[in-house]
Amino acid sequence: MSQLDPRLTPARPDLAAAHLKGQVEAERFVEPVDWQCHIPAAPIRRTPSPTGAMDDQLLCGEVFAVLEEVEGWGWGFSRADGYVGWVDLGGFTHAVLPVNRKISVLRTYVFSEPDIKTAPECLLSLNALIDAGERRGRFLAAKGLGWVIEAHTAALDEHAADFVAVSEAFLGAPYLWGGKESLGLDCSGLVQMAMRAAGHDVPRDADQQEAALKARWPEVTADPERQRGDVVFWPGHVGILTDSEHLLHANGHTMDTTLEPYAEAEARIREGGTPVRTIIRVPLD
Repeated sequence: MSQLDPRLTPARPDLAAAHLKGQVEAERFVEPVDWQCHIPAAPIRRTPSPTGAMDDQLLCGEVFAVLEEVEGWGWGFSRADGYVGWVDLGGFTHAVLPVNRKISVLRTYVFSEPDIKTAPECLLSLNALIDAGERRGRFLAAKGLGWVIEAHTAALDEHAADFVAVSEAFLGAPYLWGGKESLGLDCSGLVQMAMRAAGHDVPRDADQQEAALKARWPEVTADPERQRGDVVFWPGHVGILTDSEHLLHANGHTMDTTLEPYAEAEARIREGGTPVRTIIRVPLD
């Protein structure tokens, strides 16, 4: 039996998800209960504490499958990318609303009324999900939230043509471990969000993305072949080539999403002990 990835395996010695019965050992197996995120972004933490390390986020409208509740915290996994951890259930509802549209811009305000002069309720990020209803002028009602500009949304099956262009919109966004929105994101969060906007679902972490992309698209073996859309992987890091000479990546060196000469980034990271491991050519539609 192949070893299961603990980041994606909701199992502990005392408790595991029912679908893992026969694959892992646990004292009891339970069916998850779905909760839906109703705040702009909810951290998935390693421990049930507001100071616990954040490994991932759920965006508004995404669903978290809860296996255990402890003092207002839920342990389980994201239905979006499978990541396991703890969430503060104060940002979630038991009732899971259907979603029919997504946010298609980097971020947009949700207003209390269909009027840009009214107080905003919150700020939603790219790929957040809403249950859109009534239309009033430029606005759509986002059920349970408020009103959003319709032009800042898209149908769930409508995708950006170029994931690189999406990633470029994040330029200057601050670096945040575990984040995946323009208010703060990490290297793999950038890749995941840009590719999701373009209709490509990829896993959360860089090594998982490397394996998934290698199974889907060709690997580039010769440096002179580099081009826009190539995704470059180092151990523990990932970036996107905007052309043959420039790399866009969220990184802890500059602490933001930056565009820099590929040669400079490659040399700096290599000198730190991690040479490039893989370059994958993702087709641009």
